[in-house]
Amino acid sequence: MLTLLLLAVTFHTDFEGASLGKVEILSDTHFRCAVKGEADHDGRNRQANWYYFRIDGATGRKLTIDLVDLVGEYNYRTGTHAVTRHTRPVYSYDGTEWKHFDNAEWDDRAIALRLQFTPDKDRMWIAHIPPYTNQNLAKLLRSFHSHPHLKRETRGKTVESRDILLLTVTNPKVSDEKKRVVWLMARQHSWEAGTSWVAEGALRFLLSSEPQAVRIRDDFVFKIFPMADPDGVARGGVRFNANGYDLNRNWDAVDPRRMPEIAVQRKAIFDSVDSGRRIDFFLTLHNTESEDYIAGPLSAGSPGVRKLAERFSTLLNELTAFHSPKGPRDSGQTTTPAMKGRMMVTQALFYERQIPAFLMELMVERSPKLRRLPTIEDRLEFGATLVKIISTAIADR
Repeated sequence: MLTLLLLAVTFHTDFEGASLGKVEILSDTHFRCAVKGEADHDGRNRQANWYYFRIDGATGRKLTIDLVDLVGEYNYRTGTHAVTRHTRPVYSYDGTEWKHFDNAEWDDRAIALRLQFTPDKDRMWIAHIPPYTNQNLAKLLRSFHSHPHLKRETRGKTVESRDILLLTVTNPKVSDEKKRVVWLMARQHSWEAGTSWVAEGALRFLLSSEPQAVRIRDDFVFKIFPMADPDGVARGGVRFNANGYDLNRNWDAVDPRRMPEIAVQRKAIFDSVDSGRRIDFFLTLHNTESEDYIAGPLSAGSPGVRKLAERFSTLLNELTAFHSPKGPRDSGQTTTPAMKGRMMVTQALFYERQIPAFLMELMVERSPKLRRLPTIEDRLEFGATLVKIISTAIADR
C-alpha cells in the first residue's frame, strides 16, 4: 500500500501590496481568512477594502476560503463593509494575468464571503480587484524612459521617503502659452488599484503615435500624479497614509510632517496656478463598490463649471461603460470650509483657487453596461477614452 503525504497549504504576504489578517485552519482544505483592514490615526474609520495574498501547495485540492472580519466604519458611520455579495475576488497563477472567480457565496448573517475552488497550479494569487503596485508603475515608466513628450519629476517624499512623482505630457516643441492644462490624480486611496490601470491607459494613449494623441499633445499639457500614496500601495494599505491620515480628506489641514503627500501635491498645483498658469480641468480618480459618478462644484461654481461637468458626464455615458444616468453630483463646496481637516482635494482646490476640480468614482462590482465585472483591459481602454473625452469637453467649453 502506497501512502502519499500531502504538503500543507500555505498562505503568503511577503510581496509588495500584499495584505491578509489572521488565517484560521478549519481543515486541510478549509480556511477562515480575516481581511486585515486599516484604521486612521484616531483608531476610527476602519475599512477592510483590500486583501491580496498567495496560496502555495494547493494544486488539485478543492479549497474553501471564508473571507471574514469585513465590518468596519466609513466616515464615522459604523457597520459598513466594502466586500459585499456583489464584489468578486480575482485570481492569478502568475501575478500578472487576472480573472474573476466564477462564483462566490455570501453569508449575510456572518458578513462573510466564501470561495470554493480547485487550483490548477501549485501557486495562486488572490486579491479583491486586480492589483497595481509601485513595481507596475516603475515598469511602465521604464518603457517610456526616453520618450520626448514625457517629463518625470520627483516633487517630494512620502512619510516613508518614497518619491512622489509628477508626470508631464505635452509636445515641448509647441509653446505652452495657449495650451489647455489638465491635471489627473490616481491612487489617493491605496486599495483603489483600478484607478492606476485607468491612469496607465491614459498615459499609454497620450504617448502613442495615434493622430488624436499627437493633436492633444500639441494643444494640451497633461499633469499626472500617477501614485498619490506609494507607501500605502507598498504595504497593502486601504486609504490612509503611514501616519493614519486619509489623503483625500485632509486637504485643508496642511501638515508637511504628518501628511507630506498632501503638502507636496498641493504645493505643486498651487505653485502652477500662482505662477499664472490656469488649470482648465482637474480630475481625481477613485473606485467604489456599486456605482459610477462624477462630483464637482456645481452649485458653488460658475455656470461654466456646471456646463463643463454636464458635458463631461454626457460624453462619458455616451462613449464608455461609465453608467451615471442622473448626471454629475454637487460635491457640496461652500464659501467656507465645512469641517476643518475634512476637505477633499476637489473641495480645497475650488475653495482656495476656484479650480474646476472633479472626483470620479468607478464601480468594482458588475457594470450595468458591460454586463459583467470590469477587467484590467476595460480600465486601460477607459483611460485612453477618458483623455479624448476630457479634451473634447474642454474644447466645447
